[in-house]
Amino acid sequence: MSSVIKIADRLIGRDHPPFVIAEMSGNHNQSLERALEIVEAAAKTGAHALKIQTYTPDTMTLDLDEREFHISDPKSLWAGTSLYKLYGEAYTPWEWHEPIFKRARELGIIAFSTPFDDTSVDFLESLDVPCYKIASFENTDLPLIRRVAATGKPLIISTGMATVAELDETVRAAREAGCKDLILLKCTSTYPATAENTNILTIPHLRELFDCEVGLSDHTMGVGVSVASIALGATVIEKHFTLNRKDGGVDSTFSMEPSEMGQLIAESVRAWQALGKVSYGTTAVEQKSLQFRRSLYVVKDLKAGDVLTKDNVRAIRPGLGLQTKYLDVVLGKTLKKDVMRGTAVQWEMFV
Repeated sequence: MSSVIKIADRLIGRDHPPFVIAEMSGNHNQSLERALEIVEAAAKTGAHALKIQTYTPDTMTLDLDEREFHISDPKSLWAGTSLYKLYGEAYTPWEWHEPIFKRARELGIIAFSTPFDDTSVDFLESLDVPCYKIASFENTDLPLIRRVAATGKPLIISTGMATVAELDETVRAAREAGCKDLILLKCTSTYPATAENTNILTIPHLRELFDCEVGLSDHTMGVGVSVASIALGATVIEKHFTLNRKDGGVDSTFSMEPSEMGQLIAESVRAWQALGKVSYGTTAVEQKSLQFRRSLYVVKDLKAGDVLTKDNVRAIRPGLGLQTKYLDVVLGKTLKKDVMRGTAVQWEMFV
C-alpha cells in the first residue's frame, strides 16, 4: 500500500502536516446561504477540506414514527423525533451540492461527501468528487463499500463500533473492489464523545493491523484529543463544524466554531512538527546553549603553587571550564601560575 495518499492537491502521510476536515453535516440548518457561509468560514480557518453528506430521508429509512423508527432514548440529542424527520432536517439537498463544491474550489478547499447508497455514489461521481468517506454506521455495509471502492478514488472509513473482525471484512472488501488509497479513522460513535471513551491508543494499532493511513473522527469537545492523536500517528483529523453553536441545528452541540477550528489546525501542525525523530545530544540550534551548563571555575584569587580545594574551586555557570565530573580529579592539583577569581579551570593550569 502507498505510504502517501494524494487527495486533490494535498498529500497525506506521516511526512506531511495533518489533513484537517471540517464536517458540515446538518449545520446548514436548511439554508443554502448558511451552507456557503460555512464553506467560507472553514476556508478562512485553514481547514484543508469541507465534507458534507449525501442522502435523502427516503434513502436512509422509512417514514414511520413508531417502534424502532422513533428516537425514544432520553439521553439522545434527538430524542422525541423519528429517524425520518431527523434526516429530513439534517440532509443536504442534492441541488445544493454543486454550488457548495464550486464555492469550496474557488476558496482552495477540497470538498467531498459521505454517500449512503448507490444513488448517492452515482450522483457524487457526476460531480467528480476527489474522494469518499464512509460513516461509522455504514462501515459494515459491504455492498456500499464495494461500490465506492470501485470508483478507484481514495476512501476514508470511520471505524466507530466496528470490531476487528468487522474491520477486516470491510478493508478486504474495499481493497478487493479496487481501493488502493485507504484511510481508517478511529471514531467513537457518541454525540458528543468524551475523552475517556475515545481510546486513541487504537490509532497506531489500526496502522499496524491494516497497513494504511490512519486518523481520528473526533466528536469530543475542544482540541486536546485531536492534537494528542497526532502524536500517535494520526494523519487525518475530522471535526464537525458550524458558524456558532448557539444557532442550533442537529449537530451544533458537538461542532467546532471557527476560532476553535483555527486553533486545532495551528496546534495539530505544531504537534506534527514536534514529532521529529529519535534524537539525543546537542542539536544545531542548541549549540549556543552549551555555555550555560555548569563547569569548574576558580572562585578565589590564587597564586602559583596553590592547591585546588573545595574552598577555591566550584561547579558554576557558565560552561566554559572543565566538566563538573572532573571535580574530584582536579582537587589537590597544584597551579603552575597565578589565577584570578572567575577563571575557567583547564588542564594546562596544573603543574
